[in-house]
Amino acid sequence: MLRAVADTNIVVSALLWRGAPHRLFERLDTGAISLYTSASLLAELADVLPRRKLARAVRATGKSVPVLIAEYQSLARLVRPRPLPEPVSRDPDDDAVIACAIAARAHLIVSGDKDLRALGAFRAIRIATPAQALAFLS
Repeated sequence: MLRAVADTNIVVSALLWRGAPHRLFERLDTGAISLYTSASLLAELADVLPRRKLARAVRATGKSVPVLIAEYQSLARLVRPRPLPEPVSRDPDDDAVIACAIAARAHLIVSGDKDLRALGAFRAIRIATPAQALAFLS
């Protein structure tokens, strides 16, 4: 089973649209992949989903922001990461994703973030787009 952490941008895309992130989340039911998150990543999701620019997409789901967050929480296992001893990325939010992946013993971080993807990998954890992650599962 592939252990993965999804960056917040991927979670938002998976919850609101039907592209590759959504197809990746559909694979959770097959047991081919397990998803992990942390309190800080959930807090970021709770901050992002209510933003005005996403209001139309949230309404289109027919669900409220709290329901979408609860659905995501039911899909992902919660871990308690330790802070990284030193920054890895220019963005502290990216370091929160990496710390979560370390705590989850993840094989993969799924992200659309250019700075995070530019790392390619951290330790033995690959950093990939949703399409790449789907290819790993094929």
